[in-house]
Amino acid sequence: MSRPISATLHLSALSHNLSIVRRHAGAAKIWSVVKANAYGHGLARIWQALDATDGFALLDLNEAIMLREQGWQGPILLLEGFFRTQDLALVDHYRLTTVVHSDWQLDAINAARLTAPPNIYLKLNSGMNRLGFPIGQADAVWQWANSISNIGEVTLMSHFANADNHMGASEQFTRIQQASGHIAAARCFANSAAILRNPETHYDWVRPGIILYGASPSGDVNDIAGIGLRPVMGLHSEIIATQMLSAGHSVGYGSRYSATGTQRIGVVACGYADGYPRLAPSGTPIRVDGILTHTVGSISMDMLTVDLTPCPQAQVGSKVEIWGDNLPIDDVAAAAGTVGYELMCALASRVSVITERT
Repeated sequence: MSRPISATLHLSALSHNLSIVRRHAGAAKIWSVVKANAYGHGLARIWQALDATDGFALLDLNEAIMLREQGWQGPILLLEGFFRTQDLALVDHYRLTTVVHSDWQLDAINAARLTAPPNIYLKLNSGMNRLGFPIGQADAVWQWANSISNIGEVTLMSHFANADNHMGASEQFTRIQQASGHIAAARCFANSAAILRNPETHYDWVRPGIILYGASPSGDVNDIAGIGLRPVMGLHSEIIATQMLSAGHSVGYGSRYSATGTQRIGVVACGYADGYPRLAPSGTPIRVDGILTHTVGSISMDMLTVDLTPCPQAQVGSKVEIWGDNLPIDDVAAAAGTVGYELMCALASRVSVITERT
């Protein structure tokens, strides 16, 4: 028999969350961001639950091809653009929209033999300082792109570094406006946080990512309270053994947790090889038989241990919610010093996945 750990994907939650995004986005069209194999959910499993989107945004050419071959005929955006000149043959064949962030990409498109001009997203570096043309060159680069006959529609794009925290998007947005406000082009600036917080940034297209999957851009569940988002992924397992600790007895590698008195603990079939964060400390929330408790001791490759004091009736076979409907993934991530994005993306291939459509 298989180990009792499994992930459940609620596809109806994806469709629901997309409708929430559309309500916030107003007249803007939506790029549903499905990079990193749909944030660990499995792009092939979930994309049809998002087929009411206006387009899909991702990084991997293979994932773009998969969407085309499975029947998606709408726009697909390559968020990091193409990586080699020869990739343009696939961009052309599969009718992809590509981000352009460097001079060499414009030169490559200009020199390519294409059957039709691809649409491009001209990425401006307004403060993230990863990809993009210097914001001060916005006008010159836009004119350059428009002079290339191999290029179709040009959309201006940038990415906010702090829309999800107290610094906000205002400083970057002002910089963008000052440099490109006069340019007659479509625009795509808003990520998940800006969709919720900064309607002035929405323009023509928005790019929701984490909120489609029901988690918070900031990692604080209070930031999405009352919006109506639903978690898509639930991770569940079972108690596979129990132990009784006496005062001073420790549990797990490194003896990092010792009982201060008599304490009953449960062993759960879940570890870092399943995608649970290895550095999650004692005290990370978890639910056993619906009761909130916490982890104790180090996280092992295949197991973790939990305090059963709040749930004395728990026994071998008791159900464990690692995250899901009743335990936000953001709460687990915060306790572990990471973000919900990482936990979703870290779901291991050995974990069986159940998809539910209702």
